[in-house]
Amino acid sequence: MSAADDGADRSLGQLVATATAEMSALVHDEIALAKAELRQDAKRAGIGSAAFLVAGALALFALPVLSFAAAYGIHNLGLGLAWSFLIVGGAFLVIAALFVLVARAKLKKIKKPEKSIALAKETAAVLQNAKPHPRPAQPEHPVLESVTRSSV
Repeated sequence: MSAADDGADRSLGQLVATATAEMSALVHDEIALAKAELRQDAKRAGIGSAAFLVAGALALFALPVLSFAAAYGIHNLGLGLAWSFLIVGGAFLVIAALFVLVARAKLKKIKKPEKSIALAKETAAVLQNAKPHPRPAQPEHPVLESVTRSSV
């Protein structure tokens, strides 16, 4: 507001309209902030989830096929077959563990939308202190009281 427009010359309707518009803008701004914060965390969650899926796919589908191929390849180098399978299985578990560590690191970076929560609490505190104006007593209408509502 400017110094010339201190609100003294405005009507009650204009003041209510301004307050409503400002409250609406505040709520829209808080929603936009929450969306922006959640968008960042959703991207991190997507990357972390994809890393978990890659680790799962490696462990479940590729592990048996590649294990047999690698174990027989090591066995052809002169090492016993059992040792060959143990080496290959251990290597795949190390790779899967690395993917799990990457996924955990990405998922730990996800945070609550702290700014939105703080603003919402601040708005709620302000609105709790707001007192509604008492409504004028409505005159009783005998016509309205005699109207019965249907149960259909």
